[in-house]
Formats: sequence, structure tokens, C-alpha cells
Amino acid sequence: MTDTTQPGHAPAGTSRWIDLSRDSLQLIAEGVTETAGFGVAAISVARDDGYLHVTAVAGNEDARRTLKGHRTAIDELMDEVAKGDDWGLLTFVPHERMQLEDGQWGWVPDIVPLDEPDAWHPLDLLVALLYDTEGVLRGTLTIDLPEDGRRPSPAQRRLLNRYAAQTGRAVLTILEREELADQVRLAEAARLVVRRASVQRSLPRILEVAQPALVEGFRAAGMWIQTVDEDGLGHGKVHANNGSEIELPAEIVRIAERAARAAWHAQAPQIVTRGRSFAHGVTEAEGEQIFAFLDSIEIGSLLFVPIGVGDECLGNLVLTRAPKATVWSETEASAALDIGRDLGSAILNARAFEREHRLVEQLQELDTYKSQLIATVSHELKNPLTSILGHLEILESVELERPVRTSLSAMERGARRLGRVVDDLLLLSKVGDPGNPLLARAVDMRSIVDDVVDMVAVSAARGGLKVEVAPPEQPLHALGDAVELDRVVSNLVSNAVKYTPEGGSIRITLARQGDEVVLTCADDGLGISADDQQRLFREFFRSTNPEAVARPGTGLGLAIVRRIVERHGGRIEVESELGRGSCFRVFLPAA
Repeated sequence: MTDTTQPGHAPAGTSRWIDLSRDSLQLIAEGVTETAGFGVAAISVARDDGYLHVTAVAGNEDARRTLKGHRTAIDELMDEVAKGDDWGLLTFVPHERMQLEDGQWGWVPDIVPLDEPDAWHPLDLLVALLYDTEGVLRGTLTIDLPEDGRRPSPAQRRLLNRYAAQTGRAVLTILEREELADQVRLAEAARLVVRRASVQRSLPRILEVAQPALVEGFRAAGMWIQTVDEDGLGHGKVHANNGSEIELPAEIVRIAERAARAAWHAQAPQIVTRGRSFAHGVTEAEGEQIFAFLDSIEIGSLLFVPIGVGDECLGNLVLTRAPKATVWSETEASAALDIGRDLGSAILNARAFEREHRLVEQLQELDTYKSQLIATVSHELKNPLTSILGHLEILESVELERPVRTSLSAMERGARRLGRVVDDLLLLSKVGDPGNPLLARAVDMRSIVDDVVDMVAVSAARGGLKVEVAPPEQPLHALGDAVELDRVVSNLVSNAVKYTPEGGSIRITLARQGDEVVLTCADDGLGISADDQQRLFREFFRSTNPEAVARPGTGLGLAIVRRIVERHGGRIEVESELGRGSCFRVFLPAA
């Protein structure tokens, strides 16, 4: 019985009914030996690695030990079968036509042929090739050692053909069931990978959660993922299954990156094993480099899967198996490609998140630098301004000519205006500094409103404005810093006074809504356009309305209000229409 083989491993059954199917093959083989008059019968199943794997052996015990679990190269067997005689489903190849070298036989019976024309020779081959409905070879039934020492008679051939037909049906059944079990297993692995990886926000976490499902679901010895352009600058990495970065030879990395792009474009994974040609532009010389590397890390075969989204290749997934393990199947390759697509989406999302996170950190650093710069410049301006104002006050006590006194007054107004800008900048820096904690306590908001209204009373009266305060039914206390909250009310009310034309009115109300104190400041002044409202709380922003720009201001008042309110855990809302007034609402946590 010929069997050009090396030791190997058939895939383990994934369910009880697959084991039962294999038992049925064993029963068929035993039936051949018991009823057809032959001493040995072996049934092999064709696998994706290009070999026939012996699955059932009946009869001679020495043959069973030698043949069970062996592999026969399909191409070599077909070369020999082509020399044989057609006996229906069976093919008989006489020993004199065989050209196999010593050592290519799986098992040879130790018999002396009869001295007859139809005598059976130990090197004769009798095999049934088992095809599916599409003409694909799915297995073989090999028969040896006739009890009478002769080649089968016509009656024996008819019986053996019936067994061959029965064997073919059984082989197709076991393969269909194995494929179904593989599909279920791989679908579960894919489901776990998608569920676990899609919610992760970093590549190491994606690897950490996907690795167990991939390795177990695909029966792999290990895995790694190679990324391309991971940092947006064209640099990739290779990550092991434990999430750490590993080192591959530079040439292997370049070959893999190029092959991944081609494989993603073709939407075709690659099973890499000796005896199988490379695709995706990998040359024969490069293939030898790959196999030398695999040999060095004791890997027998690998499944090379491109990872990407849309037209963009993001890298490749590599699943490995040991030298004596079963080579990857086309079913596994197809399932792995789907996972490559899912991993591509997860990796793209993780990259976007990481880049956004880095951008946020950079913006935070820039904001901190800006605050520090403002604070430093403001402090440097504060001392000279204080000196200037002090000297101006001294000069006011001296008898001076009228033009000089007029100039001094203008200088004083400018210096005091610049001083207010400096004070605003210092306050803006202070309330925006995360290192300056808020010391919160209960603050009487009605008292603050009354003080502010008193402060603006002269300006309001000068402009013919009516300021109304709707007092709350009971005292209202907000949780915060009294000085800062006073600045919030002062800025809002003074803005209302500044931008309300003569004869207008301003309404200030305080109310309690759940756990919040609500301060409302409404006026029937100039109003704010919709475009300006989008930028209203930015530092140094001035309205695009010429009538508003004509009034003096620094563009810092509302920016300070927003920072103080957010620092207190509150929020601010604005409703306004150009020419019809504005309404600001501040929500603060109640004490």
C-alpha cells in the first residue's frame, strides 16, 4: 500500500457528531476487510494543505500503526494513479508501472507473490478516488493484501465499488460537518473579537482583548499585528499577542508591509507554508527569507491577513501554528479576512481617539502657556502702572498751567483704563489656573446683586435707564467664592448698562430651580447677532456691530464670566436678537 507521507495531525473534532462520522469511516474500512476479502483498508481525507490525511485503517495491526495519522501528497498520488487501469470508482496501478523511490511507501506488506499471472504484488496499488459533486478530490479508499493473494475478480471489484461509493458519501458528510463546525467556531471568534475590540481606545488594549479569542478560535500558537503609519508620520510597529512591541528583521517587515497592501487591495489573505506558492508580489527569494525566519522561531505555517478600512491598508494580522500542526484551511482564511476588516475599524477608531487625545493635551498645554504668559505680562505691567498713577497724583497737587493739567488728566484716564485691562488679565489668569483651587462657601446672591445695582446706579441714571430687581421670596445662597461671583454679576449688569440706549430698562432676577440658583440679567439694548453669539465668550472678542464697538471695552468681561461660572461647576446661557436686547442666565450650584 503506497503512502508518500510524513507524520502529521488531522484537525481535532469539534463536536460529538464529527467523532461519530469518523467512527463510521472506521466501520466502512473494517467492512472492506471483513467481507471483501482484503487484509488492509485505509480511508484518507483531503485537506487544504495539499495532503491526504489517513483517518481510518482496518485489518493488519502493523499497517494500522504505520499508516494512522500519516499524510500522502495529493500531486504525487495523482501522478501514479494516471498510470493505472480504470475499474469504475477504483483505479488499479500494477507495481511495474510505479516509479516511487525507496522510502516513499507508507507501508509494504511482507509477502511473497504467487507464481501466477494474476498474483498480487506487495507494491501494487488499488485506490478509489472520492470526488464531490463539483469534481474536487475529497478523499481516497486504499485497499491492500488480498486474502487469496490475487488481484480482485470482477465480482470483488463490484463489491469494492459499492464500498467506495459508501466511503465517498461518508467522507463528504464528515467534511461538511467539519466545515460547519469550523464556521460556527470562527463565527464565535469573530463575534468575540468585534465585541471586545470595537470599544477599545488603544492598540495595546485591542490586542489584549482580541488575542484570546483569536488564538483559541483559530487554534493558533500565537499571533502578532504589524501596523503601518501608526503615528501619522509613516512609522509602523509590530505588536506581539501580549500587547508588547516585538522586533522582526527589517527586510521581513518591508516584505510584509508591501504584501499587506497588495493583499488588502485584492481582499485575499495568504496561507504561508512550504509547498505553497506566495502571492501579493512576494518573490521566491523573499519567500526563502520568510521560511528561514519561520524556521528560526519554530513556526510551521502562518495565516497572513491584511487589516484595513475602505481603500486604506492599516497593517496585517499574523496567526501562527507549530511545524507539526494542521495547516490553515480556506474556511479559516476567509473568516480571518472578515476579522481583518473588523480590526481595521477598531484600529482606525483607536488611532483617531489617540490623536484626538494628543491634540487635547497639546491644546491644554498651549492654554496653560497662554495663561502663564498673560499672568506674567500682567504682573510686569502692574508695577509700572502703579508708579505712573502715583506720580500723576503727586503732579495734581502742583500748580500747573491748564494745557499741562489737561494732558495729565488724559494720561491718568489712559493709565487707569490700562490698569483695568491688567486687572482683568490677572483675574482671567487666576480663574483659569487649575492650580488655584476654588474655596467655596455659601454666598448670599441677593446681597451681591444689591451691591452691584448700587454701584451702577449713577451710570444708569446718567443714561436714563431703569434698573429693576425682582427679589426672591427667600434668601438664595450659591456655593462659591463671593469675590468671583460678585465679578460675574458686576460684569453682566455693567454690560447691560453700557449697551442699552437711553430710556431702556434692565431686569435682574434671582430664582431657585432644583439644586441651582439662577441669575437672570435681561435688557432691551443693542442685542447680539447669531454669528457674534458663537464667539461671545472668547477672550478679547469684540462685537462686529459698529454701534457696540463704539463703546469702550477690552473683550475680556464675558470671558471672565464664563471661566468663573465653569470654575464653580455652573453654566451660562444667552438669548439675544440684534436690535431687540439680550438675556443672560447663569446657573450656579445652590449652597
